[in-house]
Amino acid sequence: MPAINLRALEKSRSLDCDAVIFDLEDSVAPENKGQARENLRAFFAGQPLKGKERIIRINSLSSAFGAADLDLVKALLPDAVLLPKADGPQDVTDIGDLLADANAPEELRIWAMIETPRGVLNVGAIAEAGCMPGARLDCLVVGLNDLRKETGVQPQPGRSFLVPWLMQVILAVKAYGLDALDSVFNDFRDDEGFDVECGQGRAMGFAGKMLIHPAQIAAANRHFGPSAEEIAEAQAIISAFADPAARGLNVINANGRMIERLHLVQAEALVHKARLISARKHAR
Repeated sequence: MPAINLRALEKSRSLDCDAVIFDLEDSVAPENKGQARENLRAFFAGQPLKGKERIIRINSLSSAFGAADLDLVKALLPDAVLLPKADGPQDVTDIGDLLADANAPEELRIWAMIETPRGVLNVGAIAEAGCMPGARLDCLVVGLNDLRKETGVQPQPGRSFLVPWLMQVILAVKAYGLDALDSVFNDFRDDEGFDVECGQGRAMGFAGKMLIHPAQIAAANRHFGPSAEEIAEAQAIISAFADPAARGLNVINANGRMIERLHLVQAEALVHKARLISARKHAR
Protein backbone atom coordinates (compact mmCIF):
# COMPACT_ATOMS: atom_id res chain seq x y z
CA MET A 1 0.00 0.00 0.00
CA PRO A 2 1.53 3.37 -0.99
CA ALA A 3 1.64 5.35 2.25
CA ILE A 4 0.82 8.50 0.31
CA ASN A 5 -2.58 7.10 -0.71
CA LEU A 6 -5.08 7.74 2.10
CA ARG A 7 -7.85 5.82 0.34
CA ALA A 8 -5.61 2.76 0.04
CA LEU A 9 -4.68 2.98 3.71
CA GLU A 10 -8.33 2.96 4.74
CA LYS A 11 -9.07 0.12 2.31
CA SER A 12 -6.43 -2.04 3.99
CA ARG A 13 -8.66 -2.41 7.07
CA SER A 14 -11.18 -4.56 5.20
CA LEU A 15 -8.90 -6.70 3.06
CA ASP A 16 -8.80 -10.49 3.55
CA CYS A 17 -5.00 -10.68 3.58
CA ASP A 18 -2.51 -11.83 6.20
CA ALA A 19 -0.22 -8.80 6.10
CA VAL A 20 -0.05 -5.29 4.69
CA ILE A 21 3.18 -3.61 3.61
CA PHE A 22 2.95 0.17 3.90
CA ASP A 23 5.34 1.53 1.31
CA LEU A 24 7.52 4.60 1.76
CA GLU A 25 9.91 3.61 -1.04
CA ASP A 26 9.25 3.08 -4.76
CA SER A 27 5.54 3.99 -4.81
CA VAL A 28 6.11 7.38 -3.16
CA ALA A 29 7.68 10.27 -5.09
CA PRO A 30 10.60 12.05 -3.39
CA GLU A 31 8.60 15.23 -2.81
CA ASN A 32 5.86 13.21 -1.06
CA LYS A 33 8.01 11.19 1.34
CA GLY A 34 7.35 13.50 4.31
CA GLN A 35 3.60 13.49 3.79
CA ALA A 36 3.60 9.69 3.44
CA ARG A 37 5.29 9.39 6.82
CA GLU A 38 2.71 11.69 8.39
CA ASN A 39 -0.09 9.66 6.82
CA LEU A 40 1.28 6.52 8.46
CA ARG A 41 1.70 8.26 11.79
CA ALA A 42 -1.98 9.24 11.78
CA PHE A 43 -3.11 5.83 10.52
CA PHE A 44 -1.22 3.88 13.19
CA ALA A 45 -2.64 6.14 15.89
CA GLY A 46 -5.95 4.35 15.33
CA GLN A 47 -4.48 0.92 16.15
CA PRO A 48 -5.27 -0.44 12.66
CA LEU A 49 -5.42 -3.92 11.18
CA LYS A 50 -6.24 -6.15 14.09
CA GLY A 51 -5.08 -9.66 13.28
CA LYS A 52 -2.91 -8.66 10.31
CA GLU A 53 0.84 -8.20 10.26
CA ARG A 54 1.85 -4.58 9.66
CA ILE A 55 5.09 -3.98 7.79
CA ILE A 56 6.64 -0.66 6.78
CA ARG A 57 8.95 -0.64 3.76
CA ILE A 58 11.53 2.07 4.25
CA ASN A 59 13.90 3.71 1.83
CA SER A 60 17.51 2.56 1.82
CA LEU A 61 19.42 3.79 4.86
CA SER A 62 22.01 5.21 2.46
CA SER A 63 19.36 7.43 0.84
CA ALA A 64 18.25 10.89 1.92
CA PHE A 65 15.04 9.41 3.35
CA GLY A 66 16.12 6.24 5.14
CA ALA A 67 16.99 7.73 8.53
CA ALA A 68 13.66 9.55 8.86
CA ASP A 69 11.82 6.40 7.75
CA LEU A 70 13.57 4.33 10.40
CA ASP A 71 12.78 6.94 13.06
CA LEU A 72 9.12 6.54 12.11
CA VAL A 73 9.40 2.75 12.44
CA LYS A 74 10.87 3.15 15.92
CA ALA A 75 7.97 5.42 16.87
CA LEU A 76 5.13 3.37 15.39
CA LEU A 77 6.46 -0.12 16.23
CA PRO A 78 4.91 -2.12 13.39
CA ASP A 79 5.35 -5.88 13.29
CA ALA A 80 8.27 -5.59 10.89
CA VAL A 81 10.38 -3.20 8.85
CA LEU A 82 11.01 -4.16 5.22
CA LEU A 83 14.50 -3.35 3.97
CA PRO A 84 14.69 -2.78 0.19
CA LYS A 85 17.50 -4.05 -2.03
CA ALA A 86 19.43 -6.07 0.53
CA ASP A 87 22.77 -6.73 -1.18
CA GLY A 88 24.60 -8.52 1.62
CA PRO A 89 24.51 -9.56 5.27
CA GLN A 90 25.77 -6.18 6.47
CA ASP A 91 22.53 -4.55 5.31
CA VAL A 92 20.53 -6.74 7.66
CA THR A 93 22.90 -6.57 10.62
CA ASP A 94 23.19 -2.77 10.35
CA ILE A 95 19.46 -2.20 10.67
CA GLY A 96 19.28 -4.78 13.44
CA ASP A 97 21.98 -2.89 15.35
CA LEU A 98 20.13 0.41 14.89
CA LEU A 99 16.92 -1.10 16.25
CA ALA A 100 18.80 -2.58 19.20
CA ASP A 101 20.49 0.74 19.94
CA ALA A 102 17.04 2.35 20.03
CA ASN A 103 15.81 -0.34 22.46
CA ALA A 104 13.14 -1.40 19.97
CA PRO A 105 11.27 -4.46 21.26
CA GLU A 106 12.44 -7.82 19.96
CA GLU A 107 8.97 -8.32 18.48
CA LEU A 108 9.81 -5.69 15.85
CA ARG A 109 11.22 -7.95 13.13
CA ILE A 110 13.12 -7.39 9.89
CA TRP A 111 12.07 -8.45 6.41
CA ALA A 112 14.52 -8.00 3.54
CA MET A 113 13.95 -7.71 -0.19
CA ILE A 114 16.11 -9.77 -2.52
CA GLU A 115 15.91 -7.80 -5.75
CA THR A 116 19.45 -7.23 -6.99
CA PRO A 117 22.10 -9.51 -8.54
CA ARG A 118 24.27 -9.10 -5.44
CA GLY A 119 21.33 -9.95 -3.23
CA VAL A 120 20.77 -13.23 -5.06
CA LEU A 121 24.49 -14.07 -5.01
CA ASN A 122 24.66 -13.37 -1.26
CA VAL A 123 21.26 -14.70 -0.23
CA GLY A 124 22.70 -17.56 1.80
CA ALA A 125 24.95 -15.22 3.77
CA ILE A 126 22.06 -12.78 4.26
CA ALA A 127 19.86 -15.54 5.69
CA GLU A 128 22.65 -16.83 7.91
CA ALA A 129 23.53 -13.39 9.29
CA GLY A 130 19.87 -12.66 9.88
CA CYS A 131 19.61 -15.61 12.22
CA MET A 132 22.43 -14.53 14.52
CA PRO A 133 21.39 -13.47 18.05
CA GLY A 134 19.59 -10.12 17.92
CA ALA A 135 19.47 -10.00 14.12
CA ARG A 136 15.63 -10.11 13.96
CA LEU A 137 15.32 -11.37 10.35
CA ASP A 138 12.11 -13.32 9.71
CA CYS A 139 11.41 -13.18 5.99
CA LEU A 140 12.98 -12.64 2.57
CA VAL A 141 10.83 -11.05 -0.13
CA VAL A 142 11.67 -11.52 -3.80
CA GLY A 143 11.49 -8.41 -5.97
CA LEU A 144 11.60 -9.48 -9.59
CA ASN A 145 10.83 -6.12 -11.17
CA ASP A 146 14.14 -4.65 -10.04
CA LEU A 147 15.98 -7.91 -10.65
CA ARG A 148 14.72 -8.03 -14.23
CA LYS A 149 15.70 -4.40 -14.73
CA GLU A 150 19.24 -4.99 -13.50
CA THR A 151 19.81 -8.25 -15.38
CA GLY A 152 17.88 -7.71 -18.61
CA VAL A 153 15.86 -10.91 -18.13
CA GLN A 154 12.59 -10.43 -19.98
CA PRO A 155 9.20 -11.08 -18.32
CA GLN A 156 7.93 -14.38 -19.70
CA PRO A 157 5.23 -16.87 -18.65
CA GLY A 158 6.74 -19.56 -16.48
CA ARG A 159 9.69 -17.38 -15.39
CA SER A 160 12.04 -20.07 -16.74
CA PHE A 161 15.19 -17.94 -16.64
CA LEU A 162 14.36 -16.75 -13.12
CA VAL A 163 13.57 -20.13 -11.55
CA PRO A 164 17.21 -20.88 -10.56
CA TRP A 165 17.42 -17.58 -8.69
CA LEU A 166 14.06 -18.11 -7.02
CA MET A 167 15.16 -21.53 -5.83
CA GLN A 168 18.36 -20.03 -4.40
CA VAL A 169 16.16 -17.89 -2.16
CA ILE A 170 14.11 -20.93 -1.14
CA LEU A 171 17.24 -22.93 -0.27
CA ALA A 172 18.55 -20.06 1.84
CA VAL A 173 15.38 -19.59 3.89
CA LYS A 174 14.88 -23.31 4.40
CA ALA A 175 18.49 -23.69 5.55
CA TYR A 176 18.05 -21.06 8.24
CA GLY A 177 14.40 -21.44 9.25
CA LEU A 178 13.03 -18.29 7.62
CA ASP A 179 10.07 -17.61 5.32
CA ALA A 180 10.14 -16.37 1.73
CA LEU A 181 7.47 -14.50 -0.21
CA ASP A 182 7.21 -14.73 -3.98
CA SER A 183 7.34 -11.58 -6.11
CA VAL A 184 4.41 -9.52 -7.36
CA PHE A 185 2.53 -10.33 -10.57
CA ASN A 186 2.14 -7.00 -12.33
CA ASP A 187 -0.95 -7.52 -14.50
CA PHE A 188 -3.79 -7.72 -11.98
CA ARG A 189 -6.29 -8.17 -14.83
CA ASP A 190 -4.65 -11.43 -15.97
CA ASP A 191 -6.41 -13.84 -13.63
CA GLU A 192 -5.22 -16.96 -15.45
CA GLY A 193 -1.58 -15.90 -15.50
CA PHE A 194 -1.70 -14.97 -11.83
CA ASP A 195 -3.30 -18.29 -10.92
CA VAL A 196 -0.55 -20.20 -12.73
CA GLU A 197 2.20 -18.19 -11.07
CA CYS A 198 0.67 -18.69 -7.61
CA GLY A 199 0.64 -22.44 -8.21
CA GLN A 200 4.27 -22.32 -9.30
CA GLY A 201 5.29 -20.32 -6.23
CA ARG A 202 3.50 -22.70 -3.86
CA ALA A 203 5.13 -25.70 -5.57
CA MET A 204 8.56 -24.07 -5.19
CA GLY A 205 8.06 -23.69 -1.46
CA PHE A 206 7.22 -20.02 -1.04
CA ALA A 207 5.10 -19.22 2.01
CA GLY A 208 3.02 -16.60 0.21
CA LYS A 209 2.99 -13.99 -2.50
CA MET A 210 3.34 -10.22 -2.67
CA LEU A 211 0.24 -8.60 -4.18
CA ILE A 212 -0.30 -5.27 -5.89
CA HIS A 213 -4.12 -5.21 -6.05
CA PRO A 214 -7.00 -6.44 -3.85
CA ALA A 215 -8.34 -8.43 -6.82
CA GLN A 216 -5.41 -10.85 -6.34
CA ILE A 217 -6.11 -11.69 -2.70
CA ALA A 218 -8.65 -14.50 -3.14
CA ALA A 219 -6.49 -16.50 -5.57
CA ALA A 220 -3.41 -16.09 -3.38
CA ASN A 221 -5.32 -17.27 -0.32
CA ARG A 222 -6.59 -20.28 -2.25
CA HIS A 223 -3.11 -21.33 -3.36
CA PHE A 224 -1.04 -20.58 -0.29
CA GLY A 225 -3.59 -21.34 2.41
CA PRO A 226 -4.23 -24.98 3.34
CA SER A 227 -7.29 -26.47 1.70
CA ALA A 228 -10.01 -28.32 3.61
CA GLU A 229 -8.69 -31.60 2.19
CA GLU A 230 -5.13 -30.83 3.33
CA ILE A 231 -6.33 -29.92 6.81
CA ALA A 232 -8.36 -33.12 7.09
CA GLU A 233 -5.38 -35.22 5.98
CA ALA A 234 -3.09 -33.46 8.46
CA GLN A 235 -5.56 -34.02 11.29
CA ALA A 236 -5.78 -37.71 10.37
CA ILE A 237 -1.98 -38.02 10.55
CA ILE A 238 -1.93 -36.31 13.95
CA SER A 239 -4.67 -38.62 15.21
CA ALA A 240 -2.87 -41.69 13.90
CA PHE A 241 0.29 -40.85 15.81
CA ALA A 242 -1.73 -39.99 18.91
CA ASP A 243 -3.03 -43.57 19.03
CA PRO A 244 -1.37 -45.45 21.93
CA ALA A 245 -0.48 -48.21 19.47
CA ALA A 246 1.83 -45.74 17.66
CA ARG A 247 3.80 -44.89 20.79
CA GLY A 248 7.52 -45.32 20.18
CA LEU A 249 7.08 -45.92 16.44
CA ASN A 250 8.69 -43.72 13.80
CA VAL A 251 6.73 -45.25 10.92
CA ILE A 252 3.10 -46.37 11.04
CA ASN A 253 0.50 -47.70 8.65
CA ALA A 254 -2.46 -45.34 8.31
CA ASN A 255 -5.21 -46.42 5.91
CA GLY A 256 -2.76 -48.34 3.75
CA ARG A 257 -0.19 -45.55 3.63
CA MET A 258 3.16 -45.62 5.40
CA ILE A 259 3.73 -42.33 7.21
CA GLU A 260 6.76 -41.20 9.18
CA ARG A 261 7.18 -38.79 12.05
CA LEU A 262 8.46 -36.20 9.59
CA HIS A 263 4.94 -36.26 8.14
CA LEU A 264 3.62 -35.64 11.66
CA VAL A 265 5.81 -32.54 11.95
CA GLN A 266 4.52 -31.30 8.59
CA ALA A 267 0.92 -32.03 9.59
CA GLU A 268 1.25 -30.14 12.87
CA ALA A 269 2.75 -27.14 11.06
CA LEU A 270 -0.09 -27.12 8.53
CA VAL A 271 -2.79 -27.29 11.24
CA HIS A 272 -1.04 -24.50 13.13
CA LYS A 273 -1.04 -22.38 9.96
CA ALA A 274 -4.76 -23.05 9.45
CA ARG A 275 -5.47 -21.93 13.02
CA LEU A 276 -3.51 -18.71 12.52
CA ILE A 277 -5.49 -17.93 9.35
CA SER A 278 -8.78 -18.66 11.12
CA ALA A 279 -7.80 -16.42 14.04
CA ARG A 280 -6.88 -13.61 11.66
CA LYS A 281 -10.23 -13.86 9.88
CA HIS A 282 -12.17 -13.76 13.15
CA ALA A 283 -10.18 -10.72 14.29
CA ARG A 284 -11.42 -8.60 11.36
